[in-house]
Amino acid sequence: MDLSSCCWRLRCSGTRDPVFLTGGSFPPDCPVCSETRIKLSVYGVNDGHQQTSNFLGSSSFSVADLLQFKDQQLSLSLRTADDSATVGTVVLSRLKMGEIEDGEVDHITADMHQKCTLVYESSHGTINDKDNGPIMNSVFKNAVCKVYRFQTVDSKWMLVREQMAECTLSFSVPKQLIALYIQEDTCRIQELKDLGELSPHWDNLRKDVISRYDQIIKEYQDTLTELEKHTGPSFKPSCSKGQKYLEFVPINLHTQRMRVTCPRKTDSFYDVVTVGAPASHSQGFKSGGLQKLLSKYESEKKSHSTAYQCIYYPPDQTARAREILSVVSQLQPLISALADQLLQAQHCSTEALRDVLKSLEEKTDQFVHALKDELVKSALLALHAARPGYVSKSQSSTPSSPHKADSHPGVTEESHTVCNNVNGSQTPQKEGKATPVRSDSIPHHKEYDEEEWDRVWASVAKSLNCVIATVDKLQEQDNNNQESVPCNTLADVITSHSPDRPLTAVDGRDQLGVVVQSLKECVSAVAERARRSVIFVLLQEAAGSSAQGLQLQQRRDTVFSQALAALACGFVMRLYAGLEDKGFLRQLHAVGLVAQFESLLSTYSEEIGMLEDMEVGISDLHRVTFRITEAASEEAVSLQPTISGRRDRYTVEVPLPHHAFQTLPDELREGKPLRVLPVLFNVGINEQQTIAERFGDISLQERINQKNFEILEGYYKSLTNTVPSECLPCFQTQTDIKELLDTLGQNVVTKKRKNVEILWLAGMICRRMNGIRFTSCKSAKDRTSMSVTLEQCSLLRDEHQLNKDYFVRALDCMRSGLLAQGEVAQWDDPEAGSIAINKPASRHFYPIALLLVSSHLLVDWLLYVYGYLMFYH
Repeated sequence: MDLSSCCWRLRCSGTRDPVFLTGGSFPPDCPVCSETRIKLSVYGVNDGHQQTSNFLGSSSFSVADLLQFKDQQLSLSLRTADDSATVGTVVLSRLKMGEIEDGEVDHITADMHQKCTLVYESSHGTINDKDNGPIMNSVFKNAVCKVYRFQTVDSKWMLVREQMAECTLSFSVPKQLIALYIQEDTCRIQELKDLGELSPHWDNLRKDVISRYDQIIKEYQDTLTELEKHTGPSFKPSCSKGQKYLEFVPINLHTQRMRVTCPRKTDSFYDVVTVGAPASHSQGFKSGGLQKLLSKYESEKKSHSTAYQCIYYPPDQTARAREILSVVSQLQPLISALADQLLQAQHCSTEALRDVLKSLEEKTDQFVHALKDELVKSALLALHAARPGYVSKSQSSTPSSPHKADSHPGVTEESHTVCNNVNGSQTPQKEGKATPVRSDSIPHHKEYDEEEWDRVWASVAKSLNCVIATVDKLQEQDNNNQESVPCNTLADVITSHSPDRPLTAVDGRDQLGVVVQSLKECVSAVAERARRSVIFVLLQEAAGSSAQGLQLQQRRDTVFSQALAALACGFVMRLYAGLEDKGFLRQLHAVGLVAQFESLLSTYSEEIGMLEDMEVGISDLHRVTFRITEAASEEAVSLQPTISGRRDRYTVEVPLPHHAFQTLPDELREGKPLRVLPVLFNVGINEQQTIAERFGDISLQERINQKNFEILEGYYKSLTNTVPSECLPCFQTQTDIKELLDTLGQNVVTKKRKNVEILWLAGMICRRMNGIRFTSCKSAKDRTSMSVTLEQCSLLRDEHQLNKDYFVRALDCMRSGLLAQGEVAQWDDPEAGSIAINKPASRHFYPIALLLVSSHLLVDWLLYVYGYLMFYH
């Protein structure tokens, strides 16, 4: 059986009696048994830069040989290639990840001359195993592991295990999002068609908008088809970042987990998600990123609106229109379902009837409140003005009653006979059908009654009051054994219910059915009017935008897809790690989690555009909520997260196996929406940032850091007011979160070059608040690997008493993994390898020798480490 993917190469220099700090490990899915034989070869390196070496000797042993020794050590003789002579001895030690017992500590401490370490793990993880359980393996694939042993300040030994894995969400999230984009745009086309007859001007604009949506749908369908064909690793390497069909996929999305086993202590886990900055590389950054392009687009949209005889709606109003559309779509079927439940509950207990009535009242109040908006009212008038044959009051024969072209304060007056307002509704009244048009159209010869809408949506409240009164009378009748008194307010119900009906001819229960049906019909009619009015607002927005608006929507979709894939990956990883942490689960459903994105992009050249893309993409994650569901089975396909929703709001459902789901708090099992608050902090650290700070502009970075500090501070206040401090994790460093926040606040307003303290402080605060950590640069390689390895060594020093003499050695071990493999020419790019060809995939190793070759990286690394050491000393 081929086990070449489990080969290790260890290197130690500067001594003839080396002690290797990096060990070898078999991953859980590796088919190792007691008969498996392992070969150990030793080389003498002649020239480290040119990778020339000479063979010294080798030896082999079986797993059974190593396991049979009680002292967990195996001494082997190294033999020459022809087996003619013994050239030396190597000692292997067997260690197990997990809590180290006292006897093991003494043994490891006393043995300072062991030469190599072999770490073994259980071949079958438990269901909640933080590293290798079935839950983890369903989402995280192709793990690459490294194991180290470092000395602590009290001369003990700690074991450190790094595991990096790919995430299936790199592709599954973009594919689900693209399908939702296609579905949403297809529905939008149908909604535009359902607006009914429009004047020739507006009908042509509608056709133009529909053709744009058709173009987007066609491109997205082609992209989805190509993604469905994708095979291979579950990540996109940076060399593919410009490929069009992969533009929705994040760059180098990986999870990195450091597991630390210390003497007489429970294992500790430190997670970070590494990903390339969410950005649209396929469209490029010649004109900037999303932040700049959106600002320019909004300023130009006013002139385009005038040219197309449209009304300009500011972004907050178009966002409000989408919100109203979403609320109406959610509440109308819910109200209808509750109304049906009310009819069924009248045959049950009084308490059940009251509970359903209370829910119906709450949802109907929300519905009425959402429609009590001037935007809807002005949009209805605008749609009426867009009908064929519309004549404005200024052209009518009644000059004494002037017409207000715009009843909404944020809308500008435009054309006279063609377009006065933008949005409206087509739902007609029962009277005045003089023209041969659709039954749901407003009569074109009739002047629009601006107060009619107030009466229509108010009738919903009146219908609800009638339902409440009828229920009260039913209960009174049951209590007093008397006939219920007819409801005198039924005449206030909309015209779909006849007020002349003899109410005395029906009993109380039939009467409840009548008023409930009236409420449903009234809600349906009002919802249809409101829906078409806001759709007309969105038509105005689309018609008044240039071709640039189409590209901006595609760019925003692309960046959001990358950001959401990373966020979903981080959420799933954090949830799996905290399934047994009651404090974390309480915090999760009470206030949600903070997701801290650490960016190392510069504010110079094209990376400015990347940062502008990233800022908008991370900000758009506020529209995402999570829900935990029970999986249909424990198969991997059933444990994959799923996404639903529209562009204004998405929900990510994370399924858990039955037994894990049943241990959750009631709030989580009931499907409570879970909030994740994204924050972004950026500090450029490369040589381009040096140019930007001396000769360019860093205001973008300063604004981002200041804005997100305020968001983080607001989350902390909410956290402390809701969740007790016992729910938060404990750290050896006792610095208070409030003190860290105060220091961070001072740093974000301090004028200081390459102020990496901002990133370290934000990272510490995130970990202390049970947050999700992300680290990004352009491609999640060089700068990201430096940041991750430095943070890991700092955690070992601050939280696990890493000996100060081992800090640099530990850093070198974590950064020299690929160089030690002896194939620098082929693996110096962390993405060159692939599991399929038995090479580690996109590992965040950063060989220290590579720093010596690349002068600017060496300077960056020295500045980064120097700043960090100055911060702590």
